[in-house]
Amino acid sequence: MTLRLAGPLLLVGAGKMGGALLEGWLRQGLDPATVFIQDPAPPPEVQALAARHRMAVSDAPDLPAPPSVIVLAVKPDLVEKLLPEIEPLMGEGSVVLSIAAGRTLVSLSRNLPPGTPIVRAMPNVAASIGRSMTAACANSAVTRDQALECTMLLEAIGDVMWIDDESLLDAITAVSGSGPAYVFLLAECLAEAGRAAGLDAELARRLARATVEGAGALLRHSDLSPRELREKVTSPHGITAEAVQVLMGKDGVQDLLTRAVAAAAKRSRELSS
Repeated sequence: MTLRLAGPLLLVGAGKMGGALLEGWLRQGLDPATVFIQDPAPPPEVQALAARHRMAVSDAPDLPAPPSVIVLAVKPDLVEKLLPEIEPLMGEGSVVLSIAAGRTLVSLSRNLPPGTPIVRAMPNVAASIGRSMTAACANSAVTRDQALECTMLLEAIGDVMWIDDESLLDAITAVSGSGPAYVFLLAECLAEAGRAAGLDAELARRLARATVEGAGALLRHSDLSPRELREKVTSPHGITAEAVQVLMGKDGVQDLLTRAVAAAAKRSRELSS
C-alpha cells in the first residue's frame, strides 16, 4: 500500500533512527516533495538520500502548509529546546510523533500548546532494515485518523503495537528497544566461546553470526513458542542438553536477562522523571 498523508511531513532530526524512518517512508511510496527535514547537520547518507529525492533539508525548513505529522527523532536532551521552535509551524490538524527515549506524553505537552495531539513511540535499531518492533501510545487529543497516519509511518519500518498504559513503555524499551543489543552480545559471546574451544576467530565469528541469524528467522516463521523450539532441538542427554543445562542453571541466562531488563527499565524511568 502506498503511503499517503493528509499534508506535509516534518522530520525533526535525521540521525540513525530518523534516517531509517525516512528510508522506510520512501520505500512505501511517500511523495518526497511532501517531506521536509529539520536538521542542521544530517549524516552524509541522509544528505545523499535527500539530494537524490530533492527533499528540503535545513535547520529551519519552509513548509508550504502546516504539517500533518511532525516526527521528533532527536536525542532526548534536545527535545525541550526544539519543541518551542516547531510550535509556530503547527496547524490545528498537526500531530507530534515522538521517538525520543524517556520523554513522556506529559513532558512533551509542557512545551506545546494545550490540547496538542501527541504520540510517543519506541522503535528499535532493526528499523534500518524494516524489521523494527515498535510500541506506541497516544494522548487523548489524538484522533483516529491521526493514529492511523502514525501507524502507517511506523509500519514502514516494521511491526507496530499500540498500548493504552504509557508506563509499560519503560519495560517495553528494556525488552525490544534495547533488545537487539542483547542479541548482538549473545553472538559476540558465542563467537568468543567458540574461539576458546579452539576455533579460528574468523570461523567462530561466522558460525555465531549465521547461527543467531538462522535461529531468529526460524523463530519468526515458526508457529511454535521459543520454549517449544528450544525443546525441539534439545535431545534428552544429548550434546545440546549439556549446554542448555549450564545456561539454565543458577545465575544462568534467565536470571541475567531478568536483571538486565530490570536495570534498563529502571534507567528508562529515571530518564522519564
